[in-house]
Amino acid sequence: MKKFVILFCMVCALSAFSQTNEDTDKKAIQKVLKKQRLAWSDNNLEGFMEGYWKSDSLKFYGSNGVTYGWENTLERYQKAYPTKDHTGKLSFRINDITKISEGAYYVLGEYHLKREVGNADGIFMLVFKKINGEWKIIADTSS
Repeated sequence: MKKFVILFCMVCALSAFSQTNEDTDKKAIQKVLKKQRLAWSDNNLEGFMEGYWKSDSLKFYGSNGVTYGWENTLERYQKAYPTKDHTGKLSFRINDITKISEGAYYVLGEYHLKREVGNADGIFMLVFKKINGEWKIIADTSS
């Protein structure tokens, strides 16, 4: 019985530790998204892109198909949102953040752009991965 109690306590402690780690990860991911929201709303597309993995392996999937790589994704944003009137003010609704595996999560959400050229709304799914101690978006599906 004593062994069972010790084992039970260890399982509970590990479960609590795991939950705490997930909470910490989710808060860190939300911090990345907040920085992106603020940069976008300041018409700072390069600052917005800091949340993305700076790699040729980054994937963005939108209405025009798949864009590969950080530089190409930045260029895509610059063409589609050339001025502050186009970027406007960004807001998010995060509907779910789910752990995929250790160091990886997906985020489901909605975005809203309030802007001079007409408002825009859509949905997104992001895949975050912890790379060199930082949470980065490695894949983005937005529509």
